[in-house]
Amino acid sequence: MKQIHLAAHFPGVNNTTVWSDPEAGSHIEFSSFTHLARTAERAKFDFFFLAEGLRLREHAGKIYDLDVVGRPDTFTVLAALAAVTDRLGLTGTINSTFNEPYEVARQFASLDHLSEGRAGWNVVTSWDAFTGENFRRGGYLPEEQRYQRAKLFLQTAFELFDSWGADDIAADKASGVFLHNARAGAFEHHDAQFDIAGRFNVPRGPQGRPVILQAGDSDEGREFAAATADAIFTRHGTLEAGQKFYADVKRRLPAYGREPHQLLVLPAATFVLGDTDAEAEELANVVRYQQVSGQTAIKFLEQVWNRDLSGYDPEGPLPEVEPAVGAEAVAKGRAQTRMYRDPVATVRQWRELAEAKNLSIRDLVVEVSGRQTFVGSPETVAEAINTYVQEDASDGFILVPHVTPGGLDPFADKVVPLLQERGVFRADYSGTTLREHLGIDR
Repeated sequence: MKQIHLAAHFPGVNNTTVWSDPEAGSHIEFSSFTHLARTAERAKFDFFFLAEGLRLREHAGKIYDLDVVGRPDTFTVLAALAAVTDRLGLTGTINSTFNEPYEVARQFASLDHLSEGRAGWNVVTSWDAFTGENFRRGGYLPEEQRYQRAKLFLQTAFELFDSWGADDIAADKASGVFLHNARAGAFEHHDAQFDIAGRFNVPRGPQGRPVILQAGDSDEGREFAAATADAIFTRHGTLEAGQKFYADVKRRLPAYGREPHQLLVLPAATFVLGDTDAEAEELANVVRYQQVSGQTAIKFLEQVWNRDLSGYDPEGPLPEVEPAVGAEAVAKGRAQTRMYRDPVATVRQWRELAEAKNLSIRDLVVEVSGRQTFVGSPETVAEAINTYVQEDASDGFILVPHVTPGGLDPFADKVVPLLQERGVFRADYSGTTLREHLGIDR
């Protein structure tokens, strides 16, 4: 049987978490990060996953209510976690559009040394000019140019990581020789995006290169992952959709001289546990309505209608007014503005759905927005996760709890032991580096 890979996602935004839950804590205090990381390590997870946002999203010129006010720097948090964990991988999202290869490579090489080989990098691009306003470069790149920059960015970073050999440092006190290779760290790279040359000042880390993750479901994103990534972070809600994505990504690997096991497919997944399946279903419904308040439902609709709908009752019917097409976006920095590129067609579909099921605005938003991937008793959830992996819909999951920081605890205490009993999840770490956890070559 295939072994399941599990990771813990510390959400940077509250689109799935319930900040108003009595059990919810801070999203910025270090104690919250340590709690989730230590829970994941106690459960023998592969890695801790930290998202990143380079600007607080806005709605009608104000901070989006469900955004966490304060997004701590990724490297600072991961470096601090390296000191309070021993085996857990430490993976962070770092943008390739507004950063520079030398800076990012230096930070990841440093993290790999500080953590003794547990660093991972989720490579992403930035798609909107709104985020770019925070940076000197500003603006944004068209999709094809974003991925071209990302490819060149990663290629350049690899050259920097590889500029030091594993045996370049002699440190022979008797002879007084420190370096075997006086050219260690030398690099020179010239292309359409980067024109740099010099010496990389961080010796080769324990993993050589950090584990590379990539997030993206577009065709270019899948191709980018097949060429360069060790794992791909995605979102598919059904077994059939997962199997299609899994097969599509894996079939691309031979073109790059790679084998299927060299790219792991790790979808994001939410969960709700109960003593019984019925109890879990009831709790999941409560959670969904906690996540989608009346105010949140109206703002969700405004992203698609692109107009002020504050006068509508969230418990009432959908607005009869049509979407404002072509006007400046009400919501800025929100991925939904890309998801609903044909708002007229989307509104038509939603009206048909609302009429067929007699749904209010809030009911509809609950229906069409994200929902829990796994709902049930611990036995039911363990069985479902194992089914997804054994039937090639994924290689594991990046779990996103709806309560921070303690939401992962029930999964660690109740589901993980069942997976271990089945022999599909480790009882203890067998290696020390993230690459060893994931079964990926150095």
